Amino acid sequence: QVQLVESGGGLVQGGGSLRLSCAASGRTFSSYAMGWFRQAPGKEREFVAAISRSGSNTYYADSVKGRFTISRDNAKNTVYLQMNSLKPEDTAVYYCAAKLTTIASMTTQSLMDYNYWGRGTQATVSS
Repeated sequence: QVQLVESGGGLVQGGGSLRLSCAASGRTFSSYAMGWFRQAPGKEREFVAAISRSGSNTYYADSVKGRFTISRDNAKNTVYLQMNSLKPEDTAVYYCAAKLTTIASMTTQSLMDYNYWGRGTQATVSS
């Protein structure tokens, strides 16, 4: 089992940047593919980015491609989401999620595939 704690959210002006972190408990972090999702008020939770166990494969939603970068440091049990060129429509609660997998190259954008979720961190982008 793994516990996930997000941090790094806040208020930023449009065009600015934020770096989100997700710290995982446990000794088997490298056994999990990781993902970032977000949920805006009144909207469903949506996929943002995913990264494979080793970090060699990444996948992004079209809405963030070229602006956001997902990365991980398995030695620190942490996954990151660097968000640049932020827009007001990026305002949401951001959640990280973990999927236990034996497939080293796996990434997935499906909410249903993930076993564990953090509580989220709020990112607000002003216009």
